[in-house]
Amino acid sequence: MKPSVLFIDDEVPILDAYRRMLRDHRGIWDMHFISCPLEALEFLKREPVSAVVTDVCMPRIGGLELLRQIRGDARLADLPVVVVTGDSDRTLKRQALDLEATDLLAKPVDQEILRVRIRNALRLYFNSQELQRERDLLERRVRERTRELDLSRQEIIWRLAKASEYRDEETGNHVVRVACYSRAVAKALGQSDSFVDQIFLAAPLHDLGKIGIPDAVLLKPGKLDENEWRIMKRHCEMGASILSDSSRLRQAAGVFFGTSDPNVWIPIQTPLMVMATSIALAHHEKWNGTGYPFGKKGDEIPLEARIVAIADVYDALRSRRPYKDPFPEEVALDILEQGAGEHFDPEVVNAFLSCYREIQSVERELSDSAQTLLPETRRDELIIR
Repeated sequence: MKPSVLFIDDEVPILDAYRRMLRDHRGIWDMHFISCPLEALEFLKREPVSAVVTDVCMPRIGGLELLRQIRGDARLADLPVVVVTGDSDRTLKRQALDLEATDLLAKPVDQEILRVRIRNALRLYFNSQELQRERDLLERRVRERTRELDLSRQEIIWRLAKASEYRDEETGNHVVRVACYSRAVAKALGQSDSFVDQIFLAAPLHDLGKIGIPDAVLLKPGKLDENEWRIMKRHCEMGASILSDSSRLRQAAGVFFGTSDPNVWIPIQTPLMVMATSIALAHHEKWNGTGYPFGKKGDEIPLEARIVAIADVYDALRSRRPYKDPFPEEVALDILEQGAGEHFDPEVVNAFLSCYREIQSVERELSDSAQTLLPETRRDELIIR
């Protein structure tokens, strides 16, 4: 496809002069000559053009206003524009350059200089187009790579969740239901799409710290004594440590890689991992400050932990355990409502109740008689990417 050059001047004899000067370039460039600036603007919006040569002094709309409109149109903003001015029009020249004119031509226009300036403008245009193509390609590759990293990170999270499941097989699909309940509540609260997606992925790790709890405590069928309960409560800090502590890796980086900046070897804490850490640490805190591990209360407790707290308790109430039968729906909901303002954030309780149909649907589909953890296809349906 040949480069296309548009010439704009209200004086037809000048356009005819351009034709004569460039007649030997007709096989190289597609040239268009328009005497009305407004028609030229419409032409630019309708037809592909590689460069513009325009006079500055024209009726109705001058060359500077034409240039201003070109630069203000996202589709034309990078189009090379050569402005033709009188040799003594210093003010107009400065104004044209302020409006990002590509080049200036002084009247009377010299034939050879005109050709050179147009060639330079076209070279600039095609270099710019090539750079844009390379930029688009690079951005696409970055998006693809980011997507791969996101998928890898999500898969690691699901594997970690499954690892915590294996430590307590009696909980069945508990971590998956908690993830789905938390997602539904976050949506009901009007949280952003990114928050909703992240809490769905982070919530399954809420009890990851139980990996570090001895079997004698974690799997004890009866009531825990005071010392055992103290050990069990440590799972919050253990989970947060697993998800965030990199101190040993930092030390190893300094020793084995000899770097003065061990951060080079440490993965960046992504928003997803920050949220997962927050949930693991604070999902047993209570709205009135009587929870653990730190006795935080009210808005001191991160929203994501407040959401997972109610999802976790509801699922525990509705699940069968070696030491209890599942509570009926109405009893479980009554416990949640009574806990509003004490155990739970009242606003989160209201959001839970407002999306209860979705909660029921998840509960039916992911009962403990279903396959442990989500099948790949169903998991992909639930993750908004």
